Amino acid sequence: MSAPVQPPEARVETAHPEAPGYRAGRTLPLRVEAMRQLRRRRTLLMGGILAALPFILIIAFAIGGTPDGEDGAGGGGGGGRINLMDVATESAANFAATSLFVSAGFLLVVPVALFCGDTVASEASWSSLRYLLAAPVPRVRLLWSKLVVALGFSLAAMVLLPLVALVAGTAAYGWGPLKLPTGGALSAGDTVPRLAIVVAFIFVSQLVTAGLAFWLSTKTDAPLGAVGGAVGLTIVGNVLDAVTALGSWRDFLPAHWQFAWADALQPQLEWGGMIKGTAVSVTYALILFALAFRGFSRKDIVS
Repeated sequence: MSAPVQPPEARVETAHPEAPGYRAGRTLPLRVEAMRQLRRRRTLLMGGILAALPFILIIAFAIGGTPDGEDGAGGGGGGGRINLMDVATESAANFAATSLFVSAGFLLVVPVALFCGDTVASEASWSSLRYLLAAPVPRVRLLWSKLVVALGFSLAAMVLLPLVALVAGTAAYGWGPLKLPTGGALSAGDTVPRLAIVVAFIFVSQLVTAGLAFWLSTKTDAPLGAVGGAVGLTIVGNVLDAVTALGSWRDFLPAHWQFAWADALQPQLEWGGMIKGTAVSVTYALILFALAFRGFSRKDIVS
């Protein structure tokens, strides 16, 4: 005797049962993703490198004597040049600003590329990405959680460096006003807000690297390829900015504005270069993030 045939309505109800209490917005909470990333060895290693840099600089200054650097930070998007190395040991604030200057061009690019480029590609390389989606975690929710956490860790890396530099610099050189290379000084009350502006702009300027790394992370199963590709393309941008023959076309390169934060270390705070740099960086970043979400939503996940 053949089994009784279920009515169509019953087949529809039992085909896709929904778990009681399931909410797509509650899957992969940010705190869970943050703890997963915090425990990773690369996170701890990068934090250790950034925390050690100020102490390495103090030792270098102690061995080499009073700094008399010939390179400066570019104010106004690379137009005027100011020299931070000459006043690096004047106070803790000067030392923190110098630490940001020597690391903003490349060292701070690495954690951004690492946190944003490794986040999705590493799941694919571990063959755990499809299991996350089968949990089920919606694709947009998965990308959103990973992107927010990656950007949060990138910002934390940029805050960690000047904080350690301020503490180490206070012990080595004492607390005092921020002496400006162009002459004059900022009072102790204005020092921390100005340094906060510097950190905020560096973070915004690195959003392009974050967008490149995150987009590449959704395209490959090799984390090193995503991280290296983002760093490589950032270096290409710096090289192109050095080609003066490009003229005004360089204004559309994010690298052209990467040292516009030097305008915050002037007697009168100038916003022009930082506003232009922010507009360029945010525009590129939004396009890259949109490409990442669009491509991943249509991607066939097999790993």
